[in-house]
Amino acid sequence: MNDMQKRVQEAADRLVESGTERGLQVAVYRHGEPVVDVVAGVADPATGRLVTPDTPFYSTSTGKGVTSTVVHVLVERGVLGYDTPIAELWPEFGAHGKERATVRHALTHSTGVPGLPAGTTPEDLCDWDGMCAAIAGAKPWWEPGTRTGYHPQSFGYLIGEIVRRSTGRPISQILREEVAGPLGVAGELFFGVPESELARLARLEDAPSDFEMPAEMPAEMPAEMFADIPFFRVVDGYTAAPMAAMPDAAFGNRADVLTSDIPAGGTMSARAVARMYAALLGEVDGVRLVSPARLREITEVVVTGVDEVTGTPVTRSLGYAVGATELLDAPTLFGMAGSGGSAAYADTATGIAIAMTKNLVSGGDFGTFDEIGRIVMNAGR
Repeated sequence: MNDMQKRVQEAADRLVESGTERGLQVAVYRHGEPVVDVVAGVADPATGRLVTPDTPFYSTSTGKGVTSTVVHVLVERGVLGYDTPIAELWPEFGAHGKERATVRHALTHSTGVPGLPAGTTPEDLCDWDGMCAAIAGAKPWWEPGTRTGYHPQSFGYLIGEIVRRSTGRPISQILREEVAGPLGVAGELFFGVPESELARLARLEDAPSDFEMPAEMPAEMPAEMFADIPFFRVVDGYTAAPMAAMPDAAFGNRADVLTSDIPAGGTMSARAVARMYAALLGEVDGVRLVSPARLREITEVVVTGVDEVTGTPVTRSLGYAVGATELLDAPTLFGMAGSGGSAAYADTATGIAIAMTKNLVSGGDFGTFDEIGRIVMNAGR
C-alpha cells in the first residue's frame, strides 16, 4: 500500500466514523496509472450494504464534466466543431435570436438559456423531447456569447441534443460506446442507468441541516426571498432552479430520474470518472481520449467574470470549471463538482486525476473533497 493510498484511506475512515460522511469513494490516477482506490462506509444505510469500488453514485453536476468530455471526443473525431452554430444541427433552437449561439457557447454556459419552465418537475426532466422543445422555444436572457451564467439543468439537454443531432444517437449511447466502453468502465459511468443496474447504486441521504423555516413565516415569504437571489429568479416564465426539481437526495434516488438521460448530472464510481479524466490528460491502458493539442485547447480559460445566475466570480474552460474550490484553486485544475459534494478534477501540472463520490448530500459543502484533495495534491506536487 503506497503512502497516498494509506493516508486517503485513513481520512475516509475517519470521516465515516465521525458521522461526517456515510459512504464514499476516492480514486486517483497519476500519469495514467491508478495510485489510490479507497472506499469507506455504507452504500445503503437501510440495509448496511457496503460501498465497493464499483458502486455507482448519483453525483449531480460532477456529471457535466463527463457530458463535456463526450463533446470533445466527437470534436476530436471531426463530427462537429466548437464554433458550429447550434441551430445548424438543431434548427428549432435558433428561435428568438439564438441562431448565433454555438457549441462553444453551450460548453461555457454562455448561450443565454440557463433556465427551464418554472413549474418543471422531475417527471418533466425525464421527458427528453419535452425539455428540448422548452429550451429551443426559450427567449435568451442575454445575447448568446456576451455573458456567462450557470446552466444547471439546461446544460445537459443543450449538449445532449447537440450530440444526438450530430450523431443520430443519444448521449448515453455515445458515452458508452466512445468513452466508458473503451476505458473498461461501461458498468460504472452512466447518464441513464439501465434498470438492471439500479440495485447496485448507492442510496443518497440529505445531510442534517441547522436551518429550519420559522413556523410563523408567511407562506409567501420564501418566494419573495428567493426572488432576490439570481439563481432563483424567474424570467419570462423560466428559472435556473425549478423548485419542484431541486437535486436533493430524494431526487437522486428516483428510479425514473436515474434511468433517464438528464446529462446535467451523472451516475458514476469515483474510479470510473477519475479514469476518464486520466485519459484526457494522457494514455490509460492504450486509450487516449483527446490529443495533447486538444487537451491544451479544452483546458484554456475561455470565460471569466461574475456569473449571471449564481452571482459569483467564475473561471471556465470549454465545459469545465478552472480551479476546484477555494482551497484547491490551482489554475491547472479542471473539472466539475456537484451540489451533493462529489467532485472530479484533473491537474495538467502534475498529471493527477482525482474523483470523490459520496452519498451524504451536503448542499454545496466541499469540506470532504478539500480534505481529501489536499492530501492528494500535496503528495503529487
